[in-house]
Amino acid sequence: MFTGIVSGLGTLVARKGGSFTIQTPYKRKSLDLGASIAFDGCCLTLTRIEKGKSGGAAVTVDVSNETMSHTTMGTWEPGRMINLERALALGEELGGHIVTGHVDGVAKVVSRFPDGDSMRILLEVPGEFAKFVASKGSIALNGVSLTVNEVEGARFDVNIIPFTLKHTSWGDRQPGDLVNLEVDLLARYVARLAQAEGLQS
Repeated sequence: MFTGIVSGLGTLVARKGGSFTIQTPYKRKSLDLGASIAFDGCCLTLTRIEKGKSGGAAVTVDVSNETMSHTTMGTWEPGRMINLERALALGEELGGHIVTGHVDGVAKVVSRFPDGDSMRILLEVPGEFAKFVASKGSIALNGVSLTVNEVEGARFDVNIIPFTLKHTSWGDRQPGDLVNLEVDLLARYVARLAQAEGLQS
């Protein structure tokens, strides 16, 4: 379980098939084999932990074809910056919203432009996910918990503050880029309940 609050930036240093090695800022001794970390919102299991650069650990994860088909990971190349979040520990602060790390699909960045000190980013989601996106609701994009501003059909926008732009990979995201999308878990259950009630009526 995660909260969508990025705790570090990683760099993809090697990829061989479905095996990815990412340089992280985390101390090697603080990580355990089999532990989960969200990589751009994808919950993955650490299968190898090695000494990396600048005191951080280099970790390896194995990615299934199923995960690659529903996320942006199939397009990742060495040098890519990746948002990292370690799994939430019992008793820790829930700073964003409940995020499972199970990516639903991908959204497309349509445009970005300054809005005061923040950056307003317009995105488009596949039609089947539009019903889960609500104004002032929560959404996870590349593992970052964000609040939805306005919604029109399959498009919606979010505001990203300077701190988030600096400390996540969102500073590099440009129109045309695809990002990992996880809809709000509560919105999914509400939609399912509404569907069930409709079938019973």
